[in-house]
Amino acid sequence: MYTSPVPALKITDDLGRALIFGAVPQRIVSLVPSDTHSLVALGLADRLVGRTRYCDSPEVAHVPIVGGTKDVDVAAVIATSPQLVIANQEENTRPVLEALAAERLTVLVSLPRRVEQGIAHLARLARILGVGADEPARSLIRRAYALPKPPPPSLRAFVPIWMDPLMTINADTFGSDMLAQAGIANAFGDRLRLYPLAADLGKDVSRDAAGRDIRYPRVTLAEVATRKPDLVVLPDEPWAFTPEDEAKLRAALPEARVVRVSGKDLFWYGAWTIDAIDRLRLQLG
Repeated sequence: MYTSPVPALKITDDLGRALIFGAVPQRIVSLVPSDTHSLVALGLADRLVGRTRYCDSPEVAHVPIVGGTKDVDVAAVIATSPQLVIANQEENTRPVLEALAAERLTVLVSLPRRVEQGIAHLARLARILGVGADEPARSLIRRAYALPKPPPPSLRAFVPIWMDPLMTINADTFGSDMLAQAGIANAFGDRLRLYPLAADLGKDVSRDAAGRDIRYPRVTLAEVATRKPDLVVLPDEPWAFTPEDEAKLRAALPEARVVRVSGKDLFWYGAWTIDAIDRLRLQLG
């Protein structure tokens, strides 16, 4: 059942949609692994009635799976009778989000591109779920807002996120801001993704991106070499880099130090971020 807060709460999600909560949601489906972790950290694992197969916190192992992040089973979500569905514009597909909205479910969509936005989203979740003033949420959010300012960048890093084609991140991404928090500059911070692919690879003129995502440029090893990164940072997701991939990158960038890191530490926003920044500083500094 719902428990009623006073007064009703109005929240704006990252799509700019106003959501009205007349009561505190007690039945939650999370379609985002980092948000599932945040719910556990906020002490709310018992409210989860649905999760993705990638939400692997042991505290939610008993919670029914409703698909992956990209292949959400809409019918399975509906069957849980959720009072809140937590989603992400980038991790979940537009057809799924539209289908859930068509069922008049309350869907909170996030898209943090900066660490501070991820922390604000964590606080927003705590507020919606009525636990902002309670423990462990209160101490967790205090820790998040007390994170130290990032040091000036001392090194430049190339962060591949895919191998074929070779892809990276620019400054308008959460992962790039995590680098900055660790005192590392993004060697491709200023690089936009061009369309079509041939233009991104320098073989054709670019066309109008027409509203497409331009934050994940496709690059060549020759272009990476011209930027002379000090580090090659290999996250273990979304691409699992093989020893052969690593050898290819080392051969092309012999002066760069190669460091393997957790993809969660780079890309998971919310509660995970609080300790991830220190880990990245130790690994990359």
